[in-house]
Amino acid sequence: MAASKATEAMIGTLIEKVFSALLTQAQYALDFKDQLEAMKTKLELMTAFISCTDKQKTRGEFMQKILPNLRKIIYEADDIMTDCQIRDEYRKDGFCHRFSLRDLFFIYQTGKDLKHINSRIEKMESSLGVYGRAEQPIIQQGPNNSSYQIFKYSPEDQEPSEIIGLEKDLEKIKGWILSSNEKLQQIGIVGMGGLGKTTIAQKIFNDREMVAYFEKRIWVPVSQNFSEERVMRAMLKQLGEDESGIEESHLLHKIQQRLSDTTCLIVMDDVWRMNLDWWKNLYPTEKRCFVIITSRNETVVNSMGVDESRIHRPKILNEEESWSLLCKHAFLTSKGKCPNKEFEKKGREILKKCGGLPLAIKTIGGLLAPKVHSLSEWNKINDDFHVYLTTERENNSVVASLRLSYDELPTHLKQCLLCFSVYPDDFEISGEQMVHWWVGEGLIRGRDNRTATELGFDYLSELVSRCLVEVVHRRGYDGRVYSCKMHDLVRDMTIQIAKDEAFCSFDEQGRQKLTQDSRWFGFNSDMDPKSLKKSSRLRALILQSSTPVSLWNVKSLMSLRVLDFSYCKLDQINVEDLLDKISSLKRLACLNLSGVAGNIELPSSIQKLRNLQILVLRRCTKLHPSITSLKKLIILDLGSCPLQYLPRGLEKLIYLQELSGFRVASQSNTQGCRLNALLGLKQLRVLRMSINNESEISEDEWNVLSQLEKLKVLAIDAEDCKEKHVSQMLDRLLPPPNLQELYLRRYRHEILPKWINLKHLSSLQYLCLEDGDISNFEISSESDQDSNGTTWVLEGLCLKFMPNLILDWNVLLKDMPILRYAEVSRCFNLKNTPFPLDKPAVWKKNQD
Repeated sequence: MAASKATEAMIGTLIEKVFSALLTQAQYALDFKDQLEAMKTKLELMTAFISCTDKQKTRGEFMQKILPNLRKIIYEADDIMTDCQIRDEYRKDGFCHRFSLRDLFFIYQTGKDLKHINSRIEKMESSLGVYGRAEQPIIQQGPNNSSYQIFKYSPEDQEPSEIIGLEKDLEKIKGWILSSNEKLQQIGIVGMGGLGKTTIAQKIFNDREMVAYFEKRIWVPVSQNFSEERVMRAMLKQLGEDESGIEESHLLHKIQQRLSDTTCLIVMDDVWRMNLDWWKNLYPTEKRCFVIITSRNETVVNSMGVDESRIHRPKILNEEESWSLLCKHAFLTSKGKCPNKEFEKKGREILKKCGGLPLAIKTIGGLLAPKVHSLSEWNKINDDFHVYLTTERENNSVVASLRLSYDELPTHLKQCLLCFSVYPDDFEISGEQMVHWWVGEGLIRGRDNRTATELGFDYLSELVSRCLVEVVHRRGYDGRVYSCKMHDLVRDMTIQIAKDEAFCSFDEQGRQKLTQDSRWFGFNSDMDPKSLKKSSRLRALILQSSTPVSLWNVKSLMSLRVLDFSYCKLDQINVEDLLDKISSLKRLACLNLSGVAGNIELPSSIQKLRNLQILVLRRCTKLHPSITSLKKLIILDLGSCPLQYLPRGLEKLIYLQELSGFRVASQSNTQGCRLNALLGLKQLRVLRMSINNESEISEDEWNVLSQLEKLKVLAIDAEDCKEKHVSQMLDRLLPPPNLQELYLRRYRHEILPKWINLKHLSSLQYLCLEDGDISNFEISSESDQDSNGTTWVLEGLCLKFMPNLILDWNVLLKDMPILRYAEVSRCFNLKNTPFPLDKPAVWKKNQD
């Protein structure tokens, strides 16, 4: 039951929050210790019950009645926890005195609310207990009783007519097989559900040339209910061995014996996970063996040993291929020929909603086939497309296939995926904005040495590798997702689940609508701003249009955690009035004002946002010093703000992990923040700073960066300054000891700062030099007497707009032996490059 899994994730987040408060003995945890411990215990029991119930289908209907009330309780409890944390922040700053009338009333009211919540959970537990006693014992279901069991064809059942738009795929994979000299070759076919992975594998398996090429062929449908014993017995059976009398412990050895003296093609179809120790010992290497693995999860295929160069990712069908496939299934009586132009016009209109997904096209073709004599029936299917393909009332093959991918997600990824439901079809979504939402709402919390933001990008990459999210733009060096989107039918699935979970509401056309219980909302130009007044329970509001917001009663959104203006350009609003209203949202955790046009002066009222963790500004001309009161900030992005300086007191933001737009002020500037303020930011991982003619770095500040032991990313913008004292200041700096990424831009001097060398940057993995006058880049380890013979560990390099740079590519590769990725643009004095210099180039190791 997918819905309960997302609720289970919500409970887990709240339990973690309560546990953290009790462990650290926060003041509010001491004030309400008994109630919080009781809540933690009750929620843990509830989680166990939900997890157990999830495996028992007969209880699903009962849980559907329980879950909405449980979710409301979780949200209310989270609001109380947040309010307690905010009160503690005010106490620490002396704004809220213990035993004052206001404080005593807060303690009384909060204690009362917590008791009420625990009482409601107890009643729920009682209902569950009564229900559990009333239930008959449930027989454990076997592996073939999956909730979404989909009939899988055997390889011989595939009709050649199904192979539409896949000819190049087949040719490519056959080429890999026939050209390989390796004894064991593994090939992966990776893509979302319904894309045609199995179809391609079936066609290869039954290809006449392949049948003649291999002595044996084995087809193994792995599926979600994978067990090594079942797979091995299936393999032995297809090898002609009677496996019925063989003990499980002898199966592996028997397979190795049979494969050792025969060439074999093996297809492992629909792999979701794999026991790697078992897998690595499965195949002998005496004879040639080719293994084709189809999966929705690229990480699984990689872990099984498939090289990146041997992973095939099928594309969606284009318009004409989609039309040909639809005709095959819709016009059976006329042998795939459309009877008239009206039906073709309507059919092509329907196809646009299928997004080139073969399974969706075949499914909708099957629905249209009995109605080929009624254009009005085709119109009806077109109008109710979402109903026909995203519910189980008509045909569940599409929704079932996609739901398998959702059900397989780890619990922590389910809510993250559902956030995509608020964006329109084909909407390009910023990866960073999405991660900020997840962090701001508390869907992700940092753990060990990993920040919540770092984990968020990992989560996004995992959703991509599972073929549920499509990449639009990504960073070449490490694949970090810059922007992404979602296939329309995957979005339809997330809409249905998000609706069931009561995160959002949608009409039958998949358009979002606002209700009193909505938690997430993507606001666009078709919506009435006044409707926000009735949505006090909203937790995330993403503005997706430039509609004036002066009518918004923002103050009513008291549960709001995420407010994002990044996807719009608001130039017809009273910015001062908007900021004043925003300042009343005391629970707000993530505020992105990058879409607000015009100059912004952040007012003193910003200090009311004591729960704010992420603040992104683009056109801010003045920051009030009270911003240093926002002590929960972990991300402060001022990178595009025309600020002269940052206010003093920045060292108070002790939890800050990312700071963009830091400007080094002069000593004479009594209001500006000096470089030594960074000494208080011990959690800093990312620092983007600029230095100009007015900047000054005193002698006692030269080692500031070297004391930031957790700093991984450093970007320095020299702002085209040509004065000698700028290069001298940078020369004297000592870099962070564990730096992994370094960016230097607009540096107008011939020689790099002295510390950019192997001795000081022994952990550096990525270096970007952009738009500068550097002519000499000393990269050789031999020039550094203290390098002890070590070499650079650089894996990525970016050289752009460096026309004076003189560098031999062969020498560079010698001194950077593990370099695997490089971008080069307008660097005309490089020598011996494997690529032309007259246009931007991307170099990848072993592909030059």
